[in-house]
Amino acid sequence: MSTLQITILADNHVAHRQTLAEHGLACFITTGKHRILFDTGQGQVLAHNAQALNCDLSQVDAIVLSHGHYDHTGGLPVALAAASKTIDVYLHPAALESKYSVTAGQARDIGLPPAARAALQQPNIRLHPTSGPLEIIPGLFQTGEIPRPHPEETATGTFYLDANGKTPDPLWDDQALFFDTPAGLVVLLGCAHAGVIHTLEYVRQLADQRPIHAVIGGMHLSRANTAKLAWVAEQLQRFRPQLLVPAHCTGARGIAALWNAFPDTLRPAGTGATFPFTPQPLSLTTEKETP
Repeated sequence: MSTLQITILADNHVAHRQTLAEHGLACFITTGKHRILFDTGQGQVLAHNAQALNCDLSQVDAIVLSHGHYDHTGGLPVALAAASKTIDVYLHPAALESKYSVTAGQARDIGLPPAARAALQQPNIRLHPTSGPLEIIPGLFQTGEIPRPHPEETATGTFYLDANGKTPDPLWDDQALFFDTPAGLVVLLGCAHAGVIHTLEYVRQLADQRPIHAVIGGMHLSRANTAKLAWVAEQLQRFRPQLLVPAHCTGARGIAALWNAFPDTLRPAGTGATFPFTPQPLSLTTEKETP
């Protein structure tokens, strides 16, 4: 069976001497037949890092967006300009909403940049606004909207749908990718605004309770207090992941807490880091795409 490899093309730190870092996340997923881009970062380093790492953006078949923030969607113009074929773009419908960070009465637009919105109107784009789980290529799934039963992971922060800070953004667009291997499920996170524990529980529910093998990506713990960090670390123990790769918005305190809890399991992320896996078929019930 062919290898599925995840290469980090954009992250807050570097793991390869020829790459650049930015506040954002982008991952290049390769299989024997497919090239998938999971998020695009801000777009400032995507083309440079792709060239440095021999990741050919012109061969991308599909782009999956974890949510609608600029640091995950800003590279859309770069990725779509490089395309040599029609590209399928998958996202939750709410990713297209206006999004702001409002602090002390000051609003900052953090949604899709205007250039990214314009790029999605190109004729070589097939847009798939989908709120439920969906198979992107054989064996690789997006979660769609993630249930959130634990109050400990209630979405908090400065995120709003309006510049006046009146309507909180629940970030229902937050989603992850996952696939199965002989050792268990691999889950690829964008920011885990829905909560990393919520995400892992939902992935296992969709996948008939297969074990979690690896968790890679942003875990949105950079501003978590000590109590939440302890709760997340404790809950993660239930899943017994054999590989934990916190990236992007996990933050220094979050990474430190997870490293203390999983000293033999955690591995550093960073642009240029690669993670090969042997995928195996996985069947689950997926919802139809919303029109």
